Amino acid sequence: HDWQAELYGAISHTNRILHNLAVDIWMYISRGVFAQEPVKGATGSSTMPHKVNPIRFENAEANLELSCSLLDTLATTLVESRWQRDLTDSTTQRNIGSALGYSLLALNNLLGGLQAIHPNTHAMAAELDGNWEVLGEPIQTAMRAEELAGRPGMDHPYEQVKALMRGHAISQRDVERFIDSLPFDEQTARRLKELTPDSYVGLAAQLVDYTTR
Repeated sequence: HDWQAELYGAISHTNRILHNLAVDIWMYISRGVFAQEPVKGATGSSTMPHKVNPIRFENAEANLELSCSLLDTLATTLVESRWQRDLTDSTTQRNIGSALGYSLLALNNLLGGLQAIHPNTHAMAAELDGNWEVLGEPIQTAMRAEELAGRPGMDHPYEQVKALMRGHAISQRDVERFIDSLPFDEQTARRLKELTPDSYVGLAAQLVDYTTR
């Protein structure tokens, strides 16, 4: 039964990746990053009629857990045999259909759930605009380049940015003042000030296009 153990282990591994996706999407929905499309006539909650429950992702999560439990048991027990006279496999193999069925049911729920959500761009934009500390990375990088070029006042970039940003909220104005307080050349300072948490994405767009070809 070695081939079965290998197969069920691979499916269980895939299930766990999908389980992580279902949990993450559920949490994104709870934070408003993703919005669900309401189904006409569906009951969202017994006490909150406005609510749209992420039921498909919850169903996927539960069914993936059941599938993994059975598949892990199969992968473990089917390779064990007491003196080559162990017939417990005749019982455990009766659960193969259930194990794969739970996985298939989870896939159907997950696909249906993904088709019924969309990004809440307003919530995403508001969250980004409230987290200007994201720009600590490019500012540090620019400071290190200036330090290597021998420009004074650019030493200890990590510590300087940490003093500005750690432990409290900062605004766009705070970031601009910090940039102005450092001896950047005019072009670098202007380029840094043009960055926003929303626009600082590096090569992300190109990488997504490349990996989805």
